[in-house]
Amino acid sequence: MKNIQQTNGVAIENYRIDSEPHYLPTGDEIEVFESAYGLKLPVMLKGPTGCGKTRFLEYMAWRLKKPLVTIACHEDLTASDLVGRYLLRGEETAWQDGPLSLAVKHGAICYLDEVVEARKDTTVVIHPLTDDRRILPQEKRGILLESHQDFHLVISYNPGYQSVMKDLKHSTRQRFVALDFTYPSATDEQAIIVKESGVEPEMAERLVRLGEMVRNLRQHGLEEGISTRLLVYAAKLMVDGVSPAAACNVAVIRSMSDDSEMQEAIAEIVAGIF
Repeated sequence: MKNIQQTNGVAIENYRIDSEPHYLPTGDEIEVFESAYGLKLPVMLKGPTGCGKTRFLEYMAWRLKKPLVTIACHEDLTASDLVGRYLLRGEETAWQDGPLSLAVKHGAICYLDEVVEARKDTTVVIHPLTDDRRILPQEKRGILLESHQDFHLVISYNPGYQSVMKDLKHSTRQRFVALDFTYPSATDEQAIIVKESGVEPEMAERLVRLGEMVRNLRQHGLEEGISTRLLVYAAKLMVDGVSPAAACNVAVIRSMSDDSEMQEAIAEIVAGIF
């Protein structure tokens, strides 16, 4: 029988990844992450949307046999959402740990996905966890949580979203070692699409060409290149019987832009390939 640790009814075992996620290494990122984990160095995953950052971390959590607590950051995320808060239960108030506290207590990997989306006054709460102190203040309770020896902090960051209003503060950035991610090579991307969707290699090769050509549109006003994820979505639709044109229309053309001229430009690329 498993020894299941619980915090306010939440079992840490619920955050374990039971089966191996499919991840295709592109360099030495696995070895570097394992070293950073062993040395208790917080890690920042940098790269565009849909290039494999989250899948990589899921794979590493499985490989290291550690729970993975993922927090999707957004502009309304508060420190209490991360750390915890008092809640009314009947006529009493009870403390409810937030996901960050849960990870700190029980030695999970905590993943702050797209950390720049969170308010800057919220992200400073992670600072004491990124140095030798490895503590988390629960100010409302007046206590300091010391991190479990297996606790590890990871954030993701998309440099393509940099702006005056949405950028990662240097006081936060310089607390992490960084792993850079980008879109896979054509050969690797084709293999990923085939593995993830079951589409024929010839069709996957066409989708890879589509991806490369759409990414080139960044030089002509497209905000960001197409993700491998969207190419996999298109492939899955095709495998399910949707025509290539219709699959690319919903998974690529309409997902990538609302601008009619840009949609037309992508549609011409799709027509030329399919």
